Amino acid sequence: MPSRSNDALFRTLTATAADGIIVIDERGLIGIYNAACERLFGYTQDEVIGKNVNMLMPTPYRKEHDSYLENYRETGRARIMGIGREVIGQRKDGTTFPMYLSVGKGILDTQTIYVGIIRDLTARNSALKKMQELQNELLHVSRLSAMGQMTAAIAHELNQPLTAVLNYINASRRLISGLKDPQAARVSDLIERAGNQINRAGQIIRQLREFVEKRETARIEVNINTVVEEAVNLAVVGSADANVRMKLDLAPALSPVLIDKIQVQQVLLNLLRNSVEAMQQVSTRELRISTVPDPEGWVEVRVADSGPGLPPEVLSRLFQPFVTTKEKGMGIGLSICQSIIEAHGGRIWAGPAEEGGAVFHFCLPPSKGAAELV
Repeated sequence: MPSRSNDALFRTLTATAADGIIVIDERGLIGIYNAACERLFGYTQDEVIGKNVNMLMPTPYRKEHDSYLENYRETGRARIMGIGREVIGQRKDGTTFPMYLSVGKGILDTQTIYVGIIRDLTARNSALKKMQELQNELLHVSRLSAMGQMTAAIAHELNQPLTAVLNYINASRRLISGLKDPQAARVSDLIERAGNQINRAGQIIRQLREFVEKRETARIEVNINTVVEEAVNLAVVGSADANVRMKLDLAPALSPVLIDKIQVQQVLLNLLRNSVEAMQQVSTRELRISTVPDPEGWVEVRVADSGPGLPPEVLSRLFQPFVTTKEKGMGIGLSICQSIIEAHGGRIWAGPAEEGGAVFHFCLPPSKGAAELV
């Protein structure tokens, strides 16, 4: 290919490349600076050509770059050459941004040059930060829900023995009331105090249950598909090493639902993680997540796995507190899921999947505005 054609092709490639391309010489002076770099850094070509590339770096990297080039020329030891890594760039207005920089070395007209390819990581890092914040919020809500569910379950279990103790105290009070012993009055007083403390304990338990059951949540109108996609993205991060293949089948034009987004995502994450764990003992690990419309406007979400399935004796009690198939599980995750879905006016259930494994369903009613359109 003629040299003129090569030059034209090179100019076209650098001008149209989505990533920034910078070429510098051994002294760090910029020889090529493409249009993508202009967008990234805010400088025009005229402002940077012939200038030291360290003008595009914040302190302290700006001061260190020349010594790095000199050290590389003398020793051949590279920190980034041929490897690439995440670094910080500085725009003309002084603001900084994360970028991935890969650098290669070449010879042009007997002169050594360094070619840098730059990719802006701002959007990626922002998405990762948002995902981390969502994970932290989900973890916080999950812990609160678990504490609430355990409180409700423990309160329910404690009511029975407390009631029995109170009955024994009342029986003792009646028996001692007929005694003529001088100490009877003293014992009767102690029994009375014990009864008061039992009543007080019962009142505390009732208050705890009322607090758990009457928690108010912030609900917004959303498309359930968005909630599902975000939950699946979070689950993928947590199951990257589990070799699980995930399939999404989201129905279009679903009625919006009025929900606490974080709580419903907590339900989805719990179901997804349970399914991933259930498939660890099988060779084919496939997770199918789908949304299905209802003729009355309700929305159904399904999470189906290719695991071993659920034993019938467990299936009938699956959503009860402290029922679990895990060796170290507490058995409150699905109970929490049920509480959340039912608090939204919905329903959750499970059964065998058509192709083997288990499938969990939950359905939610449409928001009031959407329901009026159905």
